[in-house]
Amino acid sequence: MSNPLVQAFFVGRAVAEVVNERLEVALTDALSDLGKFDAEAREQLRQFTEEVLERANRAAEATNAGKSTTGSGQPNSESGDVQADIDELRAEIALLRTELQHYRRTSA
Repeated sequence: MSNPLVQAFFVGRAVAEVVNERLEVALTDALSDLGKFDAEAREQLRQFTEEVLERANRAAEATNAGKSTTGSGQPNSESGDVQADIDELRAEIALLRTELQHYRRTSA
């Protein structure tokens, strides 16, 4: 390798190979990090969604439990007596109107 032109060619070729390998490693690492970030973001979004739905379900259950304890639940459809269900609803409406009027008088 006494010829400097040939030596420069091989040095240039070696530089290009090393740069290419390092770029390949850097790109692979960057894509790996991006994939990890994407997976973590999706997992956090999934956990957030589960937590929101869980809280919404608990709130709905608490609301339904509160309704059933106050006696203002759904009419009993298994009874078969529609008129009795209507009468119960009318009685509850009358009771609520009375309580509302009492509340208005005391707060005014």
